[in-house]
Amino acid sequence: MPTEPGDNPPSEREALVGAVLLGGRVLSTAAVMYHSRLAQLQGLSHPSDAKALDLIVRYGPMTAGQLAERSGLAPASITGLIGRLEAIGAARRVPHPDDGRKILVEFNPQYEIDNLPLFDDLVRLLRGQLDDYSDEHLQVIAKYLTDAAELQTEATRLLG
Repeated sequence: MPTEPGDNPPSEREALVGAVLLGGRVLSTAAVMYHSRLAQLQGLSHPSDAKALDLIVRYGPMTAGQLAERSGLAPASITGLIGRLEAIGAARRVPHPDDGRKILVEFNPQYEIDNLPLFDDLVRLLRGQLDDYSDEHLQVIAKYLTDAAELQTEATRLLG
């Protein structure tokens, strides 16, 4: 935000916080654009389909309700999302092993085999960048990204 004549310039801390917040916005935009293109290449309708699939990959099979909770998406949105993932062979519904009334959504590993090469360039580029940072820096970056992701998931829930 530009300062007006007579305003106090932002402190060094405020300037750093502003730079981190701006960097987050820039990264978020780049990530959405990247994942939008990936979604197209993978036959997905929307980047949120790919990110929901990633939750299933990372946390294992889950119910539709658990997927809604982890993603922060409305439960009504999840049914259609699961249908779209099934339609392209990325996920499948299976009976819950402990409760026959429930259905789990699980990842289809063949989908990963077919699509993993799409990530090769990004992973290579990011690993190259991470070589520039010390282990201590990487610990801070990892903590920040994890904490920021949790806060963004909470903010998604708060949107209703």
